[in-house]
Amino acid sequence: MAAVVVLCTAPAAGERGKLAADALARQLVEERLCACVNVLPGVRSVFRWQGKVDVAEECLLVLKTTRAAAARLRERIVALHPYEVPEVLEFDVDGGLPAYLQWLTSSVGP
Repeated sequence: MAAVVVLCTAPAAGERGKLAADALARQLVEERLCACVNVLPGVRSVFRWQGKVDVAEECLLVLKTTRAAAARLRERIVALHPYEVPEVLEFDVDGGLPAYLQWLTSSVGP
């Protein structure tokens, strides 16, 4: 089964009853939508939103999943994420340690 890496930024603290980076990562792993999430704090994002340039302090989530689960993962991120339009970028993995890829595949639910 093909592996996919997903990048997503999220706030370090929750907003409007939605999940912050750590809670979002944990929820997605608990739901078996991804095998692992690396949470990298201290990301400063500079972006254009609603006609102006803005800056936000965020965490970067690096999520590992399968091609078969990627669409479900994307939908769930959108449902749980506090941003109106969260960053969700998917990259196919061309290779890796076979034992790790097997673990990844077995950790993601059907």
